[in-house]
Amino acid sequence: MRVDNSALLRNVAIVGHKDTGKTTLASAMLYTGGVTGRLNEVEQGNTITDFDPEEAARAMSIGLAACWVPWRKHKVNIIDCPGAGIFLAESRAGIRAADAAILNLNAVAGIEVTTEKVWDYANEYGVPVLLNFAKMDRENADPDLMLERVQERFSRTAIPIQYPIGREADFSGIVDLVNSKAYAFEADGTATKREIPDEVAAEVEEARSLLMEAIAESNEDLMESFFDAGELSNDQMRQGLSLATANRALFPVVYTAALQGIGTGCLLDTIVNVCPSPLDRGSFPAADGELVAIGDGETRALVFKTLSDPFTGRISLVRVVSGTLRSDTSYLNTALNVEERLGHLMTMQGKQGSNVDQLVAGDFGAVAKLRSTASGHTLTEKGDGCQVAWIQIREPAISFAIEPKSKGDEEKIGEACARLVEEDPTLKAGRDPQTGEFLLSGTGQLHVEIAVAKLKSRSKVEVVLHPPTVPYRETIRRAAEGHGRHKKQSGGRGQFADCKIKVEPLANVSGFEFVDEIFGGSIPQSYRPAVEKGIQETAARGFLAGFPVVEFRVRLLDGQYHDVDSSEMAFKVAGSLAFKDALKSAAPTILEPVMEVEISTTEEFMGDIMSDLSQRRGKPQGMETRDGDVQIIKAIVPMAEMLNYETALRSMTQGRSNFSMEFSHYEDVPKSVQQGIIDAATPAQGE
Repeated sequence: MRVDNSALLRNVAIVGHKDTGKTTLASAMLYTGGVTGRLNEVEQGNTITDFDPEEAARAMSIGLAACWVPWRKHKVNIIDCPGAGIFLAESRAGIRAADAAILNLNAVAGIEVTTEKVWDYANEYGVPVLLNFAKMDRENADPDLMLERVQERFSRTAIPIQYPIGREADFSGIVDLVNSKAYAFEADGTATKREIPDEVAAEVEEARSLLMEAIAESNEDLMESFFDAGELSNDQMRQGLSLATANRALFPVVYTAALQGIGTGCLLDTIVNVCPSPLDRGSFPAADGELVAIGDGETRALVFKTLSDPFTGRISLVRVVSGTLRSDTSYLNTALNVEERLGHLMTMQGKQGSNVDQLVAGDFGAVAKLRSTASGHTLTEKGDGCQVAWIQIREPAISFAIEPKSKGDEEKIGEACARLVEEDPTLKAGRDPQTGEFLLSGTGQLHVEIAVAKLKSRSKVEVVLHPPTVPYRETIRRAAEGHGRHKKQSGGRGQFADCKIKVEPLANVSGFEFVDEIFGGSIPQSYRPAVEKGIQETAARGFLAGFPVVEFRVRLLDGQYHDVDSSEMAFKVAGSLAFKDALKSAAPTILEPVMEVEISTTEEFMGDIMSDLSQRRGKPQGMETRDGDVQIIKAIVPMAEMLNYETALRSMTQGRSNFSMEFSHYEDVPKSVQQGIIDAATPAQGE
């Protein structure tokens, strides 16, 4: 579908906790819009937006996917985002690329951990939010309690714009409070207008009055009209609701049972009527802090996702921020300052593309086989250096060493992993310079296991996972001086270099600083960089247990040289010797990565979890109660103690608790633990 008017576009990201029915909702919207012929695709394990074999095998979304629905002469672009905590970067990217978010909440389970995180992302990017109370047909679904929790946790201006007809298994329709129209839904999802049932008429009138007041309070002109007339017209309510939603003054609440197709047509109406078009959004932030106006002008397109297809190769999903993106045209990748030639442009239904000749400002599409462009890069017209702002990718939380089962696959690993990293920037892959092992790093053990499964299915590379590698670091805690003298004579030209240095602790610096304090010619200027290089290489190899030394400053104080026997190599060796000498007296210590951990559980498991955290050297940071009986435990715990936590928590709580973690900081390893790390590293260092 080609759209030539940006006002006819709506871009929404469906986000929320896992198992809230996001993919089910996207599938139901595609069915309602006539894109597919089956309503129950999710139950059949065949959906447009969960097209990766791993998604079907694990019954969960792994990466974001794009699709679109034609609705009332509009094109509704949908980004279906995963809800598992390990894939939060995908949700963040989806929210960043869209103009509004549909926050799916399980009407039975309530507000969950990921729900809060994606709400925070929407706040961070200023994106309007529709709140969808999903699974309304399930037993114990309670929309009233759900609304109370949402208003308490998120915003008092979360306001229903619909009223549900029936509860739990009897949920069969909704009332549109803005237009005072009721809809009943058949088994195939077909909606028919009906009279507002007498049994809910009083509740509907009360809910409509509350909505009218909320809309009036969001706008001074509407407030005056409301006071003068005592009410707002339907047109005033529609316009006021749209403006208040775009300004995040109101957060509309809707109701669906997507597996039955109940409410999806009304949701599409709401998206068209209430959510802002790209033109209404007005601008998109640039990396330099400026704003990029949406609409006509120079062409600027943001690549928000890269897919790696084993048959078609790299596919780049794009959002056109401004101007018109045209097929068979060259554009500049401003992140790399390289030119990219675009072939055919496509609009995507999951992994299936349909060719279009252009995409206007605000539209979503895709282009295949770009040579260098990756997620977060901007394509512009030549001579335009604009870079559209992108999300911050968090560092991986866990690493595994991998090796191929077959020796013939050794060369394939790097290339295969590179394709995975293109698709998922939260993965990291490469050789550890300290150990020579090939490391695959991700946000959790399941994340890495899924990546390994993709290696097998896509690249036919089978690997063996070794225990996760904890990225320890070493540092010093006091200043000390060191002397390095390298002298060697073996007939002919010898080797001579002498240097004196001082090392000092330097907090919060990932590497080190080198300060040249030599006055005069005790060491010629040409040899001083060699001293620094010798120190760098030695620091990378570690001192206590083979981990990189960080957070220190080196002052080059003095030295000696020989006119004939001195060389860069000699001073490199002298610098290394001086550094080792200084560290002996500098109180060296080992640093370990510490994680921020948030655990969601219930009261019955609190004691076991707290006891287990204590054994893992965890430090509780606070506890709170949410949604009546949900207990949230916050703690900081060393990464080394969290490597098997996923399995341990599942065992402790019969699978009824979950957790998320992300890197916080480095801190000193206790002396009692440190010696064990040194002892374990010593044989490896000696090999």
